[in-house]
Amino acid sequence: MITQNTIDHYNEHGWVVVEGVFTPEEAERIAKISQMVSEKEEMREDQGQSYKLDVSEDGRTAPRKIDDPFLKHPAFQSFVLDVCLEEILTVLLGDRPLLKGDQIFMKPPHFGSAKPYHQDNYYFQCHPGGHVITAWIALDDVDEDNGCLRYISGSQKEGIVPHQVVPGQPYDLTPESECIDLKRESVAPVRKGGVVFHHSETLHTSHRNASDRWRRGYATHWVTADVTSETDALERAYFHQPEYEEIVLEAGHHGRLAAGGMV
Repeated sequence: MITQNTIDHYNEHGWVVVEGVFTPEEAERIAKISQMVSEKEEMREDQGQSYKLDVSEDGRTAPRKIDDPFLKHPAFQSFVLDVCLEEILTVLLGDRPLLKGDQIFMKPPHFGSAKPYHQDNYYFQCHPGGHVITAWIALDDVDEDNGCLRYISGSQKEGIVPHQVVPGQPYDLTPESECIDLKRESVAPVRKGGVVFHHSETLHTSHRNASDRWRRGYATHWVTADVTSETDALERAYFHQPEYEEIVLEAGHHGRLAAGGMV
């Protein structure tokens, strides 16, 4: 599933697409559950005030994201602890992956909002950055029309750059435009069940969903055991929580994961 060309692409560009990690049927099941969970959360939100909702020009709302889905449904737990995903992460990281956190980004049809360019590790503040990776699992076929990921290839080699608050969007931070070399921009379309892996310091973005299709993506964030942080980013990580091993046991992965070193 992962070739030397895949590894070389990741090391050179800071991102790579690996198709077929999950079957379309597996991805569709998780997409349906994410829809159910997000719609329940939407009913509890103060509409128009939450970063978890997207709002259309005519005032309609739709789920924008789910924070910490791993804690919200057992199907998410078994999905992200998949052995094939773990094997790819181990190769790209050079060590055993530990689950730091996760989100599901919904990006609804027609008005799923854009996400400005940013580096994950500006938020995480984890070191070394090369031992922190995001595995973005496509729950739909994803292309330029419905808002695929876009990368500044090679930007992970240049370190973390300062980010500023986006006016009117206090939950979005982005670098100054001169730090974003659009001549090196690459798009990362991926089919349902494929995964886009990116380095924690690779600049990336996604545009508005201009299509009539959903663009749901399950972002999982992983670190190795040697990663440190001057913030509480790792203290709040799943693998440091007392209930994490219990969740793994309930998901039925204890034997595999103990051998793989994830608990």
